[in-house]
Amino acid sequence: MNGTIEQLRLRARGPNPLVSWTDEKLLLSYRSERDGRVFEELVHRYEKELFGYLRHYLGNAEMAEDVFQRTFLQVHLKCGQFEPGRKVRPWLYRVATNQAIDYQRRNRRHRLCSLDQAVRGNEDDGASGLAELLGVAADGPAENAEVAEQHEALRREVDALPGLCRQVVLLVYFQGLKYREAAEVLSVPVGTVKSRLHTALKKLTESLSHVSLP
Repeated sequence: MNGTIEQLRLRARGPNPLVSWTDEKLLLSYRSERDGRVFEELVHRYEKELFGYLRHYLGNAEMAEDVFQRTFLQVHLKCGQFEPGRKVRPWLYRVATNQAIDYQRRNRRHRLCSLDQAVRGNEDDGASGLAELLGVAADGPAENAEVAEQHEALRREVDALPGLCRQVVLLVYFQGLKYREAAEVLSVPVGTVKSRLHTALKKLTESLSHVSLP
């Protein structure tokens, strides 16, 4: 990476005491001290996770890289708005989601997000329902082709979900956020997250009823 984010990310040498710090301690420390090593550690912890989320949300790695940089630029600029006692993870997802939405508004012609691998479950009640639509794992070439067809069908149907339903599916099923974390990211009640998941699962089940499962 380069530009503003790269200038803030300094490579630590030798043992790194920051690895034992909590996310909240890192963010609050960076807010007060503006230590680039602290910022580097925070970016390192969430780089793979948030980039993966943005890549699936936007459907393009280059767009995701751009929005990822914008996300942590906003973290740098607006970390003073973080409230002590809050969870850092959903706060970062909210910043990233807002940046992705803004990016989409500026680039309305690009293709909407696409899931390119099987979604994973979530430990909240009922969160394994979407993954179960894909059936059991493949055992051979024929099974692989069949499962690939099922995954492609699922990607198309997830892409077609209404905006909030699609966002909830990405956050809960793919990223593994808890209902309350997804609610905080999207600024909606937990009940809304649950109802949108129920709606999404119902739509996907109906849409995929024609797909032959193993």
